[in-house]
This record gives sequence, C-alpha cells and structure tokens, in this order.
Amino acid sequence: MLEQPKIAKRYLIGLVVVCLGVSTVVLRPHSASAQGPDGKVIAKGGGTTIIHGGAPGFVPVLTTVAFNAERSGGGVIGSFDCLALAPEAATGSKSGQFTVNAMYVTGRITGAAVNGNSATLTGTSNITGLGAGSDVPFTFVVQKGGPGATAMLTVNTLPSSPFHEVLVQGSFEIQGAD
Repeated sequence: MLEQPKIAKRYLIGLVVVCLGVSTVVLRPHSASAQGPDGKVIAKGGGTTIIHGGAPGFVPVLTTVAFNAERSGGGVIGSFDCLALAPEAATGSKSGQFTVNAMYVTGRITGAAVNGNSATLTGTSNITGLGAGSDVPFTFVVQKGGPGATAMLTVNTLPSSPFHEVLVQGSFEIQGAD
C-alpha cells in the first residue's frame, strides 16, 4: 500500500490533469473583452466535479469549483477557486471519505475567450498542495451546462497534462451560448 503523502500527490496530479484537459477544448476563441459594455458577464458557475478516470492509481478526486468573469474597463476581471479533495485511503472503509486537501487553486481572472458553448479563462493564482506556488499562471476551459458538462484546469507549476473534470452537481454558464 502507498504511503499517505504519495497517495495525496497522485490525487492532486490527477486533478490537475483533469483541469488542464478542459482548457484544450476551445478551438477558435475570440476575445471577450472586445464585446459589449462593461459589467457584462462572460462566464460564471460552480459546483462539484469528479476527475474523469481519477488520479493515477485509480483514485477518485472530487473538486469544488466556482468562477466568474466579466468585462470591465475594456478588460476582463473575475475570480476562480478550485478545491481538490481525495480520499483518506485508496481502498477500504475510508476510500469514500474525501478529506485530504490535495490542492487548492484560488486566482484572479484577467483574460477570457468564448467559442460557442465553451470559454477559456486565464489569470494568475495562488496554489497550496500539489503544484504549490504564488502568482502561478492558470487556464480554465469550461463547457456550458449542468451535470455532464466538462472543464479542464492547467497550472504552470504542474506537468503539462491537464485535469479533465466532469460536473456532477451545479452549472456552468457562458455568455452568448445557446
């Protein structure tokens, strides 16, 4: 059986991979800051996601994500939070208790691009746990929808493989999406 720090690290790496995968969804984005008046919401949402396929070693990871981005003064402002929780143990009675804080990303959104039902949000973040650091660039790609919608988070302090997340509760809204 793996030691506790190794398990938590694997969970966090899986979460990062899920979040990064969402960021590659956008094919031809256009700048949201060039559209419409100040104070117009570009994207917002929140909920609980699960990392598709789990973390390395087939360990489930749940995330709680919340974000909002809007136009302001010709630019984009907003906030982003993503807390990744992993179970205490890979197997047994504690494998369903998501109490290990694998990673927490809290950031300031400074850029946004919308492409159909997807938005790519960028900015800088402070991260604890896996990929820890300050002023770390991040990209969050999100698909409009409720449960089943996808998201992907990429942070520069972790390997280039993104975390692919599937929304299980909550909703993601994209301005202009049908």
